[in-house]
Amino acid sequence: MISYLKKYWFFIGIAVVVMIAFTIPAVGVFVKTYNILTMVIFLGFLSTGLTLETASIGEQFKNIRVLLAALISSLFLFPAIAYFLASMVFDAPPDWAIGALIIGVAPVTIAAGTVMVIIATGNVPLSLFICVLSNLASIFTIPFLLSLFLHFGDAPITLPVLSMLTGLAIKVFVPTAIGQMLRPFLKNAIAPYKKLISIFNQCIVLMIMLNGLSSSTTYITQAGSAVVAVFAFMIGLHVLILAMNYAISRMIRLDRASTATFTIHTSQKTLTISYIVWAGHFATLYPMALIPAIAYHLTQIIMDTLVAQRFRKWMENDRTTAATTSAPANTA
Repeated sequence: MISYLKKYWFFIGIAVVVMIAFTIPAVGVFVKTYNILTMVIFLGFLSTGLTLETASIGEQFKNIRVLLAALISSLFLFPAIAYFLASMVFDAPPDWAIGALIIGVAPVTIAAGTVMVIIATGNVPLSLFICVLSNLASIFTIPFLLSLFLHFGDAPITLPVLSMLTGLAIKVFVPTAIGQMLRPFLKNAIAPYKKLISIFNQCIVLMIMLNGLSSSTTYITQAGSAVVAVFAFMIGLHVLILAMNYAISRMIRLDRASTATFTIHTSQKTLTISYIVWAGHFATLYPMALIPAIAYHLTQIIMDTLVAQRFRKWMENDRTTAATTSAPANTA
């Protein structure tokens, strides 16, 4: 029983969060009102900077085609596909389409994406490369993409682009940069606690879910079965994005390990930055707009675990085939 709880604690945590959000929504509101979540998110990005190993990604900068492909796919194609498909599928409320756009413009995940790549026995330096560049670039692309897409909507939304840019830089880049500066001095000290840091970052996701759901319980109840449709849409969207990124990786002729990395990590999105954008600029007028982001996050956790295991089997088969093929030559 204990081993089961340790293995699936995050999914159990999701169930607990949903229960608390609908029975005691004041808990989630309290977390936000007293800036507890803001402080925890700051610590989360600080810990990311402390644990993010960037030295091994230097070689990846030579591969310009992967750089361009990852940025275009994650930060431009993804939000365009997500927003316009959601706009066509959902007539109302606008929260669903805006929520799809919010998760679409977010950068790739940091810890979770790399973990999935490790499971898939993919190219870890490439995973870190995609992670760092996507998160840095998103600070500049998020405000402009949101403004661009929503400008063409039926009811254009005016966004404070400059203040969004400044806010993202302060909340995301600054703590990460501080962590990177402290890393050389604390690297050995924090090494034994990497697993605890990973658990802490997952707890942040649970707190974000708690706040998002607690702020939207009334609207979710009113929406009823539409929420199920949102989850179904996000599952379909993730399948589409995975297929698109796999096709791109084959088109630019990546090897199997790099294909696994590109397919999985470029398809993932971070809920933390999605929350920062939603809470800062959309929560009041579009309280349900975080639901699509939560749905996508849950979808990628479950689905990409299966995808990673599939890639792992393919690469194990490749190694077995290569060993079998080379055996006669070695004997000779």
